[in-house]
Amino acid sequence: MQNEPLAYRMRPQTIDEIAGQEEIIGKQTALYKLIKKGHVPSMLLYGEPGIGKTSLAHAIAGTSNLPFIALNATVSGKKDVEDVVTEARMTGKVLLFLDEIHRFNKLQQDTLLPHVEGGSIVLIGATTENPFHDVNPAIRSRCGEIRQLTRLEPDDLLGVLRRALEDEDRGLGKKKIGITDEQLQMIAEGVNGDARKALNVLESTVIASDEVDGETIVEDWLIKNLLGRIGLFGDNKGSHFYNLLSALQKSVRGSDVNAAMYYLAHLLETGDIIAVSRRLLVMAYEDVGLASPEVGPHVLAATDAAVRLGMPEARIPLANAVVEMCLASKSNSAYKAFDAAVNAINTGKTGDIPLHLRDTHYAGAAVLGHIGYQYPHDSPIGSFGGWVNQQYLPDKVEGTEFYRPVLAGEEVKLAAIYDRLNDFKKKK
Repeated sequence: MQNEPLAYRMRPQTIDEIAGQEEIIGKQTALYKLIKKGHVPSMLLYGEPGIGKTSLAHAIAGTSNLPFIALNATVSGKKDVEDVVTEARMTGKVLLFLDEIHRFNKLQQDTLLPHVEGGSIVLIGATTENPFHDVNPAIRSRCGEIRQLTRLEPDDLLGVLRRALEDEDRGLGKKKIGITDEQLQMIAEGVNGDARKALNVLESTVIASDEVDGETIVEDWLIKNLLGRIGLFGDNKGSHFYNLLSALQKSVRGSDVNAAMYYLAHLLETGDIIAVSRRLLVMAYEDVGLASPEVGPHVLAATDAAVRLGMPEARIPLANAVVEMCLASKSNSAYKAFDAAVNAINTGKTGDIPLHLRDTHYAGAAVLGHIGYQYPHDSPIGSFGGWVNQQYLPDKVEGTEFYRPVLAGEEVKLAAIYDRLNDFKKKK
Protein backbone atom coordinates (compact mmCIF):
# COMPACT_ATOMS: atom_id res chain seq x y z
CA MET A 1 0.00 0.00 0.00
CA GLN A 2 2.88 2.37 0.68
CA ASN A 3 3.70 2.27 -3.05
CA GLU A 4 0.38 3.92 -3.82
CA PRO A 5 0.15 7.75 -3.91
CA LEU A 6 -0.52 9.45 -0.59
CA ALA A 7 -3.74 10.97 -1.92
CA TYR A 8 -5.03 7.49 -2.74
CA ARG A 9 -4.00 6.02 0.62
CA MET A 10 -5.59 8.87 2.58
CA ARG A 11 -8.91 8.68 0.77
CA PRO A 12 -11.68 8.81 3.45
CA GLN A 13 -12.90 5.36 4.43
CA THR A 14 -16.14 6.52 6.07
CA ILE A 15 -18.28 9.63 5.86
CA ASP A 16 -17.00 10.72 9.28
CA GLU A 17 -13.57 11.25 7.68
CA ILE A 18 -14.87 13.59 4.96
CA ALA A 19 -13.27 17.03 5.09
CA GLY A 20 -15.57 19.98 4.44
CA GLN A 21 -18.84 19.61 2.46
CA GLU A 22 -20.75 20.21 5.70
CA GLU A 23 -23.91 21.29 3.88
CA ILE A 24 -23.99 18.02 1.97
CA ILE A 25 -22.69 15.34 4.30
CA GLY A 26 -22.30 17.10 7.67
CA LYS A 27 -23.59 15.29 10.74
CA GLN A 28 -26.75 17.38 10.83
CA THR A 29 -27.74 16.67 7.22
CA ALA A 30 -30.43 14.25 6.14
CA LEU A 31 -27.99 12.48 3.81
CA TYR A 32 -25.58 11.74 6.68
CA LYS A 33 -28.38 10.34 8.83
CA LEU A 34 -29.77 8.23 5.99
CA ILE A 35 -26.39 6.66 5.23
CA LYS A 36 -25.64 6.05 8.90
CA LYS A 37 -28.92 4.13 9.14
CA GLY A 38 -28.00 1.98 6.15
CA HIS A 39 -30.04 3.69 3.45
CA VAL A 40 -28.03 5.02 0.49
CA PRO A 41 -30.06 6.86 -2.16
CA SER A 42 -28.91 7.05 -5.76
CA MET A 43 -27.32 10.44 -6.35
CA LEU A 44 -25.38 12.69 -8.69
CA LEU A 45 -22.29 14.53 -7.44
CA TYR A 46 -21.33 17.61 -9.44
CA GLY A 47 -18.17 19.68 -9.09
CA GLU A 48 -14.75 20.58 -10.39
CA PRO A 49 -11.86 18.09 -10.58
CA GLY A 50 -10.20 17.32 -7.24
CA ILE A 51 -13.16 18.52 -5.25
CA GLY A 52 -13.85 15.21 -3.51
CA LYS A 53 -16.53 13.44 -5.56
CA THR A 54 -14.65 10.15 -5.72
CA SER A 55 -13.63 10.38 -2.08
CA LEU A 56 -17.22 10.95 -1.01
CA ALA A 57 -18.39 7.93 -3.00
CA HIS A 58 -15.73 5.69 -1.42
CA ALA A 59 -16.59 7.03 2.04
CA ILE A 60 -20.29 6.28 1.51
CA ALA A 61 -19.36 2.78 0.38
CA GLY A 62 -17.18 2.28 3.45
CA THR A 63 -19.96 3.43 5.77
CA SER A 64 -22.75 1.44 4.13
CA ASN A 65 -20.75 -1.79 3.70
CA LEU A 66 -22.48 -2.39 0.38
CA PRO A 67 -20.56 -4.27 -2.35
CA PHE A 68 -18.77 -1.47 -4.19
CA ILE A 69 -17.96 -1.24 -7.92
CA ALA A 70 -16.28 1.76 -9.56
CA LEU A 71 -16.47 2.45 -13.31
CA ASN A 72 -15.42 5.32 -15.52
CA ALA A 73 -17.96 6.13 -18.23
CA THR A 74 -15.27 7.21 -20.67
CA VAL A 75 -13.80 3.69 -20.92
CA SER A 76 -16.55 1.35 -19.72
CA GLY A 77 -18.48 -0.78 -22.20
CA LYS A 78 -21.76 -2.66 -22.21
CA LYS A 79 -19.98 -5.73 -20.81
CA ASP A 80 -18.86 -3.76 -17.73
CA VAL A 81 -22.44 -2.69 -17.10
CA GLU A 82 -23.69 -6.26 -17.53
CA ASP A 83 -21.12 -7.41 -14.95
CA VAL A 84 -22.53 -4.87 -12.48
CA VAL A 85 -26.05 -6.14 -13.13
CA THR A 86 -24.89 -9.74 -12.60
CA GLU A 87 -23.23 -8.78 -9.31
CA ALA A 88 -26.41 -7.04 -8.19
CA ARG A 89 -28.45 -10.16 -8.91
CA MET A 90 -26.03 -12.33 -6.92
CA THR A 91 -25.66 -10.10 -3.88
CA GLY A 92 -29.06 -8.44 -3.82
CA LYS A 93 -27.71 -4.90 -3.98
CA VAL A 94 -24.49 -3.16 -5.09
CA LEU A 95 -23.23 0.40 -4.90
CA LEU A 96 -22.01 1.56 -8.31
CA PHE A 97 -19.80 4.63 -8.55
CA LEU A 98 -19.83 5.91 -12.12
CA ASP A 99 -17.28 8.64 -12.83
CA GLU A 100 -17.81 11.00 -15.81
CA ILE A 101 -21.41 9.82 -15.88
CA HIS A 102 -22.39 12.38 -18.52
CA ARG A 103 -20.44 10.28 -21.06
CA PHE A 104 -22.64 7.21 -20.56
CA ASN A 105 -24.23 6.15 -23.86
CA LYS A 106 -27.83 5.11 -24.40
CA LEU A 107 -27.06 1.37 -24.64
CA GLN A 108 -25.30 1.41 -21.27
CA GLN A 109 -28.15 3.37 -19.73
CA ASP A 110 -30.78 0.98 -21.06
CA THR A 111 -28.93 -1.92 -19.45
CA LEU A 112 -28.48 -0.20 -16.11
CA LEU A 113 -31.54 1.98 -15.54
CA PRO A 114 -34.18 -0.70 -14.71
CA HIS A 115 -31.95 -2.04 -11.92
CA VAL A 116 -31.35 1.46 -10.53
CA GLU A 117 -35.08 2.07 -10.58
CA GLY A 118 -35.71 -1.30 -8.92
CA GLY A 119 -33.18 -0.60 -6.17
CA SER A 120 -30.76 -3.48 -6.78
CA ILE A 121 -28.15 -0.98 -7.96
CA VAL A 122 -27.50 2.18 -5.96
CA LEU A 123 -25.94 4.64 -8.39
CA ILE A 124 -23.54 7.40 -7.39
CA GLY A 125 -22.67 9.35 -10.52
CA ALA A 126 -19.93 11.97 -10.61
CA THR A 127 -19.54 14.67 -13.22
CA THR A 128 -17.55 17.84 -13.76
CA GLU A 129 -20.31 19.14 -16.02
CA ASN A 130 -23.65 20.61 -15.02
CA PRO A 131 -25.93 17.56 -14.66
CA PHE A 132 -28.95 19.58 -15.76
CA HIS A 133 -27.18 20.23 -19.06
CA ASP A 134 -25.06 17.15 -19.65
CA VAL A 135 -26.59 14.18 -17.83
CA ASN A 136 -29.37 12.25 -19.52
CA PRO A 137 -32.79 13.03 -17.98
CA ALA A 138 -33.44 9.28 -17.58
CA ILE A 139 -30.51 9.06 -15.15
CA ARG A 140 -31.38 12.32 -13.40
CA SER A 141 -34.93 11.20 -12.76
CA ARG A 142 -33.70 8.10 -10.92
CA CYS A 143 -31.31 9.99 -8.66
CA GLY A 144 -33.04 11.35 -5.59
CA GLU A 145 -30.07 13.55 -4.69
CA ILE A 146 -28.25 15.98 -7.00
CA ARG A 147 -25.50 17.68 -5.04
CA GLN A 148 -22.99 20.34 -6.08
CA LEU A 149 -19.76 20.00 -4.12
CA THR A 150 -17.64 23.03 -3.31
CA ARG A 151 -13.91 23.53 -3.10
CA LEU A 152 -12.41 22.92 0.33
CA GLU A 153 -11.40 25.83 2.53
CA PRO A 154 -7.76 26.13 3.73
CA ASP A 155 -8.81 25.08 7.25
CA ASP A 156 -10.37 21.89 5.86
CA LEU A 157 -7.20 21.18 3.90
CA LEU A 158 -5.04 21.75 6.97
CA GLY A 159 -6.98 18.99 8.68
CA VAL A 160 -6.38 16.69 5.71
CA LEU A 161 -2.64 17.45 5.68
CA ARG A 162 -2.21 16.98 9.43
CA ARG A 163 -4.10 13.69 9.35
CA ALA A 164 -1.77 12.50 6.59
CA LEU A 165 1.28 13.48 8.65
CA GLU A 166 -0.01 11.68 11.75
CA ASP A 167 -1.46 8.49 10.24
CA GLU A 168 1.10 5.71 10.60
CA ASP A 169 -0.81 3.12 8.57
CA ARG A 170 -1.95 5.07 5.52
CA GLY A 171 -0.05 8.32 5.83
CA LEU A 172 3.43 9.61 6.68
CA GLY A 173 3.21 9.05 10.43
CA LYS A 174 6.17 6.67 10.55
CA LYS A 175 8.48 9.34 9.16
CA LYS A 176 10.04 12.13 11.20
CA ILE A 177 9.19 15.23 9.19
CA GLY A 178 10.18 18.79 10.02
CA ILE A 179 7.39 20.90 8.55
CA THR A 180 5.97 24.05 10.16
CA ASP A 181 2.38 25.19 10.53
CA GLU A 182 3.22 28.08 8.19
CA GLN A 183 4.42 25.66 5.53
CA LEU A 184 1.27 23.56 5.84
CA GLN A 185 -0.75 26.75 5.53
CA MET A 186 1.23 27.60 2.38
CA ILE A 187 0.15 24.30 0.82
CA ALA A 188 -3.45 24.63 2.01
CA GLU A 189 -3.79 28.10 0.52
CA GLY A 190 -1.92 27.30 -2.67
CA VAL A 191 -3.91 24.39 -4.13
CA ASN A 192 -7.20 26.15 -4.90
CA GLY A 193 -9.32 23.94 -2.63
CA ASP A 194 -8.09 20.67 -4.13
CA ALA A 195 -7.42 18.02 -1.45
CA ARG A 196 -5.80 15.60 -3.88
CA LYS A 197 -3.39 18.28 -5.05
CA ALA A 198 -2.61 19.25 -1.45
CA LEU A 199 -1.67 15.67 -0.57
CA ASN A 200 0.34 15.29 -3.79
CA VAL A 201 2.31 18.45 -3.01
CA LEU A 202 2.92 17.28 0.56
CA GLU A 203 4.13 13.88 -0.58
CA SER A 204 6.38 15.32 -3.30
CA THR A 205 7.80 17.86 -0.86
CA VAL A 206 8.68 15.16 1.67
CA ILE A 207 10.26 12.96 -1.01
CA ALA A 208 12.33 15.83 -2.44
CA SER A 209 13.47 17.24 0.93
CA ASP A 210 16.83 16.47 2.45
CA GLU A 211 17.20 14.37 5.58
CA VAL A 212 19.26 15.67 8.50
CA ASP A 213 19.98 13.36 11.47
CA GLY A 214 17.05 11.12 10.60
CA GLU A 215 14.57 13.99 10.14
CA THR A 216 13.22 15.18 6.78
CA ILE A 217 13.55 18.98 6.74
CA VAL A 218 11.05 20.80 4.51
CA GLU A 219 12.06 24.17 3.05
CA ASP A 220 9.79 26.95 1.80
CA TRP A 221 11.34 27.25 -1.66
CA LEU A 222 10.62 23.61 -2.39
CA ILE A 223 6.91 23.97 -1.56
CA LYS A 224 6.64 27.11 -3.73
CA ASN A 225 8.39 25.35 -6.58
CA LEU A 226 6.08 22.34 -6.39
CA LEU A 227 2.94 24.45 -6.11
CA GLY A 228 3.80 26.27 -9.33
CA ARG A 229 0.78 27.49 -11.25
CA ILE A 230 -2.40 26.28 -9.65
CA GLY A 231 -5.09 25.11 -12.04
CA LEU A 232 -8.05 27.35 -12.67
CA PHE A 233 -11.75 26.60 -12.85
CA GLY A 234 -11.86 23.99 -15.58
CA ASP A 235 -11.16 24.55 -19.27
CA ASN A 236 -12.86 26.24 -22.18
CA LYS A 237 -14.97 23.19 -23.03
CA GLY A 238 -17.03 22.65 -19.90
CA SER A 239 -19.58 24.10 -17.53
CA HIS A 240 -17.02 25.93 -15.40
CA PHE A 241 -15.94 28.05 -18.34
CA TYR A 242 -19.53 29.20 -18.83
CA ASN A 243 -19.85 29.80 -15.09
CA LEU A 244 -16.84 32.12 -15.38
CA LEU A 245 -18.41 33.96 -18.30
CA SER A 246 -21.61 34.32 -16.30
CA ALA A 247 -19.72 35.59 -13.25
CA LEU A 248 -17.84 38.12 -15.41
CA GLN A 249 -21.03 39.50 -16.94
CA LYS A 250 -22.84 39.73 -13.63
CA SER A 251 -19.85 41.48 -12.03
CA VAL A 252 -19.73 44.04 -14.86
CA ARG A 253 -23.50 44.50 -14.63
CA GLY A 254 -23.05 45.08 -10.90
CA SER A 255 -20.24 47.61 -11.54
CA ASP A 256 -17.72 45.64 -9.46
CA VAL A 257 -14.42 46.32 -11.21
CA ASN A 258 -12.32 44.06 -8.97
CA ALA A 259 -14.59 41.03 -9.32
CA ALA A 260 -14.85 41.55 -13.08
CA MET A 261 -11.07 41.72 -13.41
CA TYR A 262 -10.69 38.55 -11.35
CA TYR A 263 -13.01 36.58 -13.62
CA LEU A 264 -11.48 38.09 -16.77
CA ALA A 265 -8.07 36.89 -15.57
CA HIS A 266 -9.41 33.37 -15.07
CA LEU A 267 -11.05 33.36 -18.49
CA LEU A 268 -7.99 34.59 -20.36
CA GLU A 269 -5.89 31.91 -18.70
CA THR A 270 -8.01 29.34 -20.55
CA GLY A 271 -6.80 30.85 -23.82
CA ASP A 272 -10.20 31.27 -25.52
CA ILE A 273 -9.99 34.93 -26.53
CA ILE A 274 -12.79 34.55 -29.11
CA ALA A 275 -15.41 33.38 -26.60
CA VAL A 276 -14.42 36.05 -24.08
CA SER A 277 -14.49 38.79 -26.74
CA ARG A 278 -17.92 37.71 -27.95
CA ARG A 279 -19.32 37.85 -24.42
CA LEU A 280 -17.79 41.29 -23.78
CA LEU A 281 -19.31 42.62 -27.00
CA VAL A 282 -22.75 41.30 -26.04
CA MET A 283 -22.41 42.89 -22.61
CA ALA A 284 -21.64 46.29 -24.14
CA TYR A 285 -25.10 46.34 -25.71
CA GLU A 286 -27.05 44.16 -23.28
CA ASP A 287 -25.93 45.72 -19.99
CA VAL A 288 -24.52 49.15 -20.89
CA GLY A 289 -26.70 49.91 -23.87
CA LEU A 290 -28.27 53.30 -24.52
CA ALA A 291 -27.07 54.86 -21.28
CA SER A 292 -23.48 54.91 -22.62
CA PRO A 293 -23.78 54.34 -26.40
CA GLU A 294 -20.10 55.10 -26.98
CA VAL A 295 -19.11 51.95 -25.07
CA GLY A 296 -20.27 49.55 -27.79
CA PRO A 297 -17.83 50.86 -30.43
CA HIS A 298 -15.08 51.05 -27.80
CA VAL A 299 -15.55 47.40 -26.85
CA LEU A 300 -15.72 46.36 -30.51
CA ALA A 301 -12.37 48.07 -31.10
CA ALA A 302 -10.91 46.43 -27.98
CA THR A 303 -12.06 42.93 -28.92
CA ASP A 304 -10.84 43.32 -32.50
CA ALA A 305 -7.47 44.41 -31.15
CA ALA A 306 -7.36 41.47 -28.73
CA VAL A 307 -8.00 38.94 -31.50
CA ARG A 308 -5.27 40.48 -33.65
CA LEU A 309 -2.78 40.69 -30.80
CA GLY A 310 -3.33 37.33 -29.14
CA MET A 311 -2.15 36.59 -25.61
CA PRO A 312 -0.53 37.95 -23.54
CA GLU A 313 -1.03 41.40 -25.15
CA ALA A 314 -4.76 40.80 -25.65
CA ARG A 315 -5.25 41.27 -21.92
CA ILE A 316 -4.53 45.02 -22.28
CA PRO A 317 -7.42 46.13 -24.54
CA LEU A 318 -9.80 43.66 -22.88
CA ALA A 319 -8.94 44.96 -19.41
CA ASN A 320 -9.64 48.50 -20.64
CA ALA A 321 -12.99 47.39 -22.03
CA VAL A 322 -14.02 45.66 -18.81
CA VAL A 323 -13.14 48.64 -16.60
CA GLU A 324 -15.01 51.03 -18.90
CA MET A 325 -18.11 48.82 -18.92
CA CYS A 326 -18.03 48.41 -15.14
CA LEU A 327 -18.00 52.14 -14.52
CA ALA A 328 -20.30 53.21 -17.35
CA SER A 329 -23.93 54.19 -16.86
CA LYS A 330 -26.07 51.19 -17.70
CA SER A 331 -29.39 50.46 -19.37
CA ASN A 332 -31.06 47.32 -20.68
CA SER A 333 -34.10 49.16 -22.06
CA ALA A 334 -33.45 48.53 -25.76
CA TYR A 335 -33.28 44.74 -25.69
CA LYS A 336 -36.03 44.59 -23.09
CA ALA A 337 -38.24 46.52 -25.53
CA PHE A 338 -37.40 44.01 -28.24
CA ASP A 339 -38.17 41.05 -25.95
CA ALA A 340 -41.49 42.64 -25.00
CA ALA A 341 -42.38 43.01 -28.68
CA VAL A 342 -41.47 39.36 -29.36
CA ASN A 343 -43.58 38.26 -26.40
CA ALA A 344 -46.53 40.25 -27.74
CA ILE A 345 -46.22 38.57 -31.13
CA ASN A 346 -45.89 35.10 -29.61
CA THR A 347 -48.97 35.61 -27.43
CA GLY A 348 -51.20 36.62 -30.31
CA LYS A 349 -51.07 40.40 -29.95
CA THR A 350 -50.76 41.02 -33.66
CA GLY A 351 -52.65 42.88 -36.32
CA ASP A 352 -52.56 44.01 -39.92
CA ILE A 353 -49.91 46.50 -40.99
CA PRO A 354 -51.62 49.88 -41.54
CA LEU A 355 -52.31 50.44 -45.25
CA HIS A 356 -50.30 53.67 -45.41
CA LEU A 357 -47.14 51.82 -44.23
CA ARG A 358 -47.28 49.08 -46.84
CA ASP A 359 -44.99 48.81 -49.84
CA THR A 360 -45.86 51.15 -52.74
CA HIS A 361 -42.97 50.37 -55.10
CA TYR A 362 -45.12 48.72 -57.76
CA ALA A 363 -47.93 49.63 -60.09
CA GLY A 364 -51.32 49.13 -58.56
CA ALA A 365 -50.38 49.82 -54.94
CA ALA A 366 -52.83 52.71 -54.81
CA VAL A 367 -55.61 50.45 -56.08
CA LEU A 368 -55.01 48.27 -52.99
CA GLY A 369 -55.34 51.30 -50.74
CA HIS A 370 -51.63 51.66 -49.94
CA ILE A 371 -51.86 55.44 -49.69
CA GLY A 372 -51.77 58.18 -47.09
CA TYR A 373 -48.20 57.85 -45.77
CA GLN A 374 -46.75 61.18 -44.60
CA TYR A 375 -42.99 61.63 -45.07
CA PRO A 376 -41.59 62.83 -41.67
CA HIS A 377 -38.58 64.59 -43.19
CA ASP A 378 -40.96 67.04 -44.85
CA SER A 379 -42.18 68.20 -41.43
CA PRO A 380 -39.27 69.57 -39.35
CA ILE A 381 -39.83 69.83 -35.60
CA GLY A 382 -37.37 72.09 -33.85
CA SER A 383 -33.82 70.72 -33.71
CA PHE A 384 -35.06 67.11 -33.61
CA GLY A 385 -35.46 66.66 -37.37
CA GLY A 386 -38.72 65.58 -38.97
CA TRP A 387 -41.78 64.12 -37.27
CA VAL A 388 -45.41 63.48 -38.22
CA ASN A 389 -48.16 62.36 -35.87
CA GLN A 390 -49.35 59.26 -37.71
CA GLN A 391 -50.10 55.65 -36.72
CA TYR A 392 -47.38 53.03 -37.13
CA LEU A 393 -48.54 50.07 -35.02
CA PRO A 394 -51.40 47.80 -36.17
CA ASP A 395 -54.83 48.74 -34.82
CA LYS A 396 -54.89 45.79 -32.39
CA VAL A 397 -51.72 46.86 -30.62
CA GLU A 398 -51.87 50.61 -31.12
CA GLY A 399 -50.88 52.41 -27.92
CA THR A 400 -48.78 49.51 -26.57
CA GLU A 401 -45.48 50.62 -25.04
CA PHE A 402 -42.64 48.13 -25.38
CA TYR A 403 -39.86 50.62 -24.66
CA ARG A 404 -39.45 51.93 -21.14
CA PRO A 405 -36.50 54.31 -20.79
CA VAL A 406 -33.93 53.93 -18.05
CA LEU A 407 -32.98 57.30 -16.63
CA ALA A 408 -29.22 56.77 -16.73
CA GLY A 409 -26.40 58.46 -18.60
CA GLU A 410 -27.13 59.49 -22.18
CA GLU A 411 -30.49 57.73 -22.12
CA VAL A 412 -31.83 60.57 -19.98
CA LYS A 413 -31.80 62.71 -23.15
CA LEU A 414 -33.46 59.94 -25.18
CA ALA A 415 -36.11 59.51 -22.48
CA ALA A 416 -36.92 63.23 -22.60
CA ILE A 417 -37.37 63.09 -26.38
CA TYR A 418 -39.49 59.95 -26.07
CA ASP A 419 -41.77 61.57 -23.49
CA ARG A 420 -42.07 64.75 -25.59
CA LEU A 421 -43.08 62.80 -28.69
CA ASN A 422 -45.68 60.90 -26.65
CA ASP A 423 -47.08 64.25 -25.52
CA PHE A 424 -47.40 65.30 -29.16
CA LYS A 425 -49.24 62.05 -29.96
CA LYS A 426 -51.77 62.70 -27.20
CA LYS A 427 -52.68 66.01 -28.84
CA LYS A 428 -53.80 64.18 -31.98
